[in-house]
This record gives sequence, structure tokens and C-alpha cells, in this order.
Amino acid sequence: MTSASAPGRMAAKVSLRTWSVAAGVIPIVFLATFFIWPMLTLVGRGFVNAEGFTLAEVSSVFESARTWRILGQTLLQASVGTVVAVLAGIPGAFVLYCRSFPGRNLVKALVAIPFVLPSVVVGVAFRALINEQGPLGFLGLGDSFVSIIAALVFFNYSVVVRTVGVLWSRLDPRASDAARSLGATRFKAFITITLPGLAPAIAAAAALTFLFCASAFGIILILAPANYGTVETEIYYQTTQLLNLPAAAALSIVQLVIVTATLIVSNIARSRNETALKLRSDENTQPLRVADWFPTTITALVGFGLLAAPMANLVWRSLHTRSGFGLGNYAALAVVSPGMAASVWQAILNSLMTATMAMGIAVLLGIQVSYLLSRRPKTKSGRRALNLLDSVFMLPLGVSAVTIGFGFLITLNRPPLDLRTSWVLIPLAQAMVALPLVVRTLLPTWRAISPRMREAAASLGSSPAGILTRIDLPYLSRGIGLAIGFAFATSLGEFGATSFLARPDRPTLPVLIFRLISRPGAENFGMAMAACVVLAALTGVIMALAEWIGPKTTGWV
Repeated sequence: MTSASAPGRMAAKVSLRTWSVAAGVIPIVFLATFFIWPMLTLVGRGFVNAEGFTLAEVSSVFESARTWRILGQTLLQASVGTVVAVLAGIPGAFVLYCRSFPGRNLVKALVAIPFVLPSVVVGVAFRALINEQGPLGFLGLGDSFVSIIAALVFFNYSVVVRTVGVLWSRLDPRASDAARSLGATRFKAFITITLPGLAPAIAAAAALTFLFCASAFGIILILAPANYGTVETEIYYQTTQLLNLPAAAALSIVQLVIVTATLIVSNIARSRNETALKLRSDENTQPLRVADWFPTTITALVGFGLLAAPMANLVWRSLHTRSGFGLGNYAALAVVSPGMAASVWQAILNSLMTATMAMGIAVLLGIQVSYLLSRRPKTKSGRRALNLLDSVFMLPLGVSAVTIGFGFLITLNRPPLDLRTSWVLIPLAQAMVALPLVVRTLLPTWRAISPRMREAAASLGSSPAGILTRIDLPYLSRGIGLAIGFAFATSLGEFGATSFLARPDRPTLPVLIFRLISRPGAENFGMAMAACVVLAALTGVIMALAEWIGPKTTGWV
């Protein structure tokens, strides 16, 4: 019996390895075609002129004081935004993941929404809150660094809360309880025992937050003063306004270095995070107590003051018209404004159609990529290769969406892939942006499936398709729901690449909102407010459904 089963297990392992390799071919081809090729082509344009290869023009960019000023502003913005988001998010992680109270799941869903809100909506919401006519206009924060940091923390707060909270809920509390029984205060027990245990998750959350803060585009475009710029907005300015490809190429290289370094830190922290998660297999939650007043107060202040206030004011401002308080701005969404080629409702239909297609592409590819990355190679070289592949598929998270969009225009413009006039370019770009989030959502679910179950099924004669149907899909069903939500919401609000690719007569909703906010007139501003509310509501409903049907303990990393 034993001798007969050994060849079966060997054949099962070979079959599963073959299936793993096959699962990775299509995503790698997709990544090479729609990310690596456009990115390298754009960067390469900066090193070639009429005479051939040259470093002169790129060198001049690095010799410019403007370049170093922008790089300094980018790093400062990302560093401050990361520190504030981590400090604000740790109390929220404790309250939402280690304590139970009525409505906790609803609050967790609401906290997750800002991360997938379109950056244009976030920028407009904060602009409406802090400009001279806004409720906080008296603070004089319009066009200020403080407003930028506040918007970035709003955007990334849930990254810290979810990543740290998932690990915190699974830490074994016995060491901390023992310290308390020996006379240590709650604060000392937290600093000496709990905080070191949370360090991997905090480092991973900080790395991702830094990445998102450094690559912010729509928020900076709307909130930043005229003399303020980041690497992301500078790439946009150099390509669209000056057509200076050498400058854009040099800045893209700088951005790629920042992204790569950040992803290395994130991967190291994530591997430690996964090891720490093995301490407990279930959540350790207790009822919310009076003694938890400090983290509860901080979480409430952040929730109401930073997360809810901008969105509530956005709704309030959308109801103000020239004739008074009412729904006039929403009624105007069906009308094509002068100078516009489409109405807001037409843009909504365009966005829903492209987001649906992008979601389908991202989820199908994400299932294959996450399956491949969930493998457990026994050799050191195999593990290194898998980690490298993981980092490569995460690159679209931080590389400029502007770079992706502009790269599409200069590469997919000739046979055999001449897609310049095709609307398919937009969902392809959006799928590339959403793919890393889908992979990160599905990866923990794949890793929770024991490889012995697959090997046993294969040794009993099940085909790879049968194993996928009987073993993998039942586990993946809830994770796929959350992945669909993230992919759809991310694609729905994508602005950076879409701003390059959207045709004037077929704009997406974020692009049309930016056009409205850039035009003078109270009517345009009111329509932009109403359009932002509609887009935020769509995103909120999608994420609430995804959070409800999705896994409750899936982290961001």
C-alpha cells in the first residue's frame, strides 16, 4: 500500500507543479506587455536622441535644482504622511480588531472605504472643507502642506488599521497579562511586550503607506499650491505640458528606485508578519471597556473629524445651488455642460463599463498570480525567485499611473497592438493598477489551503481542474468576493492613467469631475460636488458589500 501510494504522490506533485507553471504564464505575459514594455519604452526614450544613445539630457535633469526640490518634497510628504497615519491608525487597529461592540463590522467597512475612494473625490472633499467658503476656511489651510497630509492620512488610515489590526487580534495575550499581574501598567506592558510583537505589521503598513503617499497624484493635483510638486505630478507636467521625455524618464527612474526599496522593506516585514500570525489561529477579541477610553477617543476623533467630516461637507455642499438648498446640482448631471462632450450620467455609464471589464481582467489574473505566489518552494533559489516575482507584480502599486498611461500611448500605437483609438486601453490600464490589490487580497486565502489536501486529491486521480473545483474554489469563494470589490472600486476611481487615455467624447467619471473642478463658475463646482457624491456612494456600496461577504481577517500585506 505504501509503495503504491508513493508514485501517486510523486505524480501528484509533478501535476501540481505543471499547473502552477501554467497558471503563471498568462499573467507574466500580461505584465510584460502592458506594464514592463510601456514603462521601459518611456524610460528608454529619455536616453535616445536624434544622434543615438546619450546621457546628457538625463544628467541635466539631475543637475537641476527643481528636480531635487521636488524629490525632497516627495520624500517629506511621504514620511510625514506615513508617521501621522501610523500614529492615528494603531489605536483604531486596537478598537476595531481587538474589541467587540455593536456595529463593529459596519464601522470596519466604513473605515475601509476611504482607501478605495477615487483620489479626485478625496481632493475635492478636502478642498471644499478648507477653502475660504468651507466650514474650516477660517483656519487658512487652503493650499497648505497640512491639508495635503490630512488628505493622505484620510486615504491611508485603513491600510494601517487593517494590517496592524489583523495581527493584533491574533497575538497571544498571555505574556501581556502576566506582565500586568506582576505590576506593570497597561502602557508599560504595551510598550515592552505588545508593541515589539506588532513591529512586523507596523513596518509593513508603514512601507505601503509610504509608497501610496509618495505616489499620490489626484490629491496633489487638486490640493497642492502652484509651487508645490511631487515626482508623480512632475512626470505628468513634463510629459503633458512640456513633452520633455528625458525629464520624465529620469523622474520615472527615481520613482522606480523608491518603489523598489519600499517593496523590499514591505516584503521583509510581510514575511515576518506571516510568521507572527501563527501564534494564534483565531481572533482574540474582548468587549469594549471603560479602561479603553484613550484608544477609543482617538479612534472616534479620527473617525468623525478626519474621515466623516470631509465627506459630510461634500454632501452638504452638493445640495447648495444658486437658487437655494435643493437637488439642482444632481438634476444638472444629466445635462451636457457647455464645452463638455458628455454629461455626468454618460460618464458614469462609461466608468461602470470600463470598471467591469477591468475588474474581470484583474480578478482572473489575480487568481492565477496569487495561486502561483502561494506555492512553498523547498529550495532557497525557488523562494528567492518567488519573492522576486511577487515584487515585480507589486510594482504597479507605486509606479506612476501617469507613466503607465503615457507608456501605453507610445507603445500600443503600432501593429500588432495598435490600440490608440480603442477604448479597451482604459480597462487594460485600470486592470494593471488593480491587479496588485487583488493579489494581496487572495494570497492569504490561497496560503490557508493545505498543500497536502491537493496532493491527496491528485494522488486519488483528481485532475488540476477537479482540485480547483472541489478544494480551492470553496476556500476562495469569500476571498474572491472581496477581490472583486477592491478591483471594481479601484478601477471605478482610477484617474492617473485614465487622464491620458480617456477620449474627450467618452470620459470616465473621475476625469469629468476634474474637468468640472478646473472650470470657473458656481454651476460647474456644484456639479462637481454632486458627481463626487455619486462616485463616493457607488464606491461605498461596492466596498460595503465586498467587506460583508469577504474574509474578516485578511490584511493588506
